Amino acid sequence: MTLDQFITACDFNSLVEMDKVCHLAFFYLKTKNVQEFSVAEASKWLVDSGGATPNRSRLEGKLRSSRDTAKAQYGFRLKGEFIKELEGKYPEVSPRSQEVIDDGTILPEIDYKNTRGYIVSLAKQINASYEHNIYDGCAVLMRRLEEVLLIHSYEKHGIAAVVKDGNGNYLPLEGIVKDAVGNTALSLSRNSKATVEDIRKLGNFSAHKITYTCKREYISEKIPEFRALIGELLHKAGIRT
Repeated sequence: MTLDQFITACDFNSLVEMDKVCHLAFFYLKTKNVQEFSVAEASKWLVDSGGATPNRSRLEGKLRSSRDTAKAQYGFRLKGEFIKELEGKYPEVSPRSQEVIDDGTILPEIDYKNTRGYIVSLAKQINASYEHNIYDGCAVLMRRLEEVLLIHSYEKHGIAAVVKDGNGNYLPLEGIVKDAVGNTALSLSRNSKATVEDIRKLGNFSAHKITYTCKREYISEKIPEFRALIGELLHKAGIRT
C-alpha cells in the first residue's frame, strides 16, 4: 500500500492533527520500519501529506500527553495498543509475506518434501502459478525445474562434462535434453525421454515465442508425465532415494 492509498483508506483529512501524526507513524513503522520519530519528522510527515506546517512546540506537547504515543530514546514511539488497533483496521499496510501458498495441484508436497530449499521453492511456485492462472509463468518454471534436476543428475553420475561447452559452461537446455535422451549412463526411462522434450518446448514457447500464450490445458495434459519425470530425476540426482 502506498502513502496516498493509506491516506484515502483512513479518511486522513477528517482526522485531527494528533491522529494524523499517529496514523503516519504507523504507516512508516510498517513500511519503513521507523520505530521512533522526532517532532521534526512528524512535522515533515504532516507537510508531505498535504497539511500545513504545525507549531512544533504545541505538537511536542501533544505527543507527550497522547495516550497513543510514548517517549523513546530519540523522540517518540507508538504504544503497542495503538499499533494493534491499526493493524486490525489496515492489515494491508504490513509487507506481504513472501511465503508461497499452494495446493499441490501439479507437484504434491510429498513429491518434493525434504529435498532442497530451492527445489521446494520452485515446486511451490509451479503449483501456485498454475492455480492462479499464470500459465506462461508456470510453463517456464516447469522447464527450469527440469533443467536444474537434469544438471544435478549429470553431476551425480560424474558425466557433467558431456553437457558443457569448451569454456566449462552448461549447454542450453536443448543441448542437454538432446544428450539426455540418448545417454546410456543417465539411462532415462522411455516416458521421461519423451517428457523432457515436451516440457522444454512448453517452457520455451512461453519464454520466447512472441505471439504465444500458454493455456491451462497445455499444462494439465502434461501433469502426470511431469510428476513422474521430476520423481525420476530427483532419484537420479541422488536427492531422493
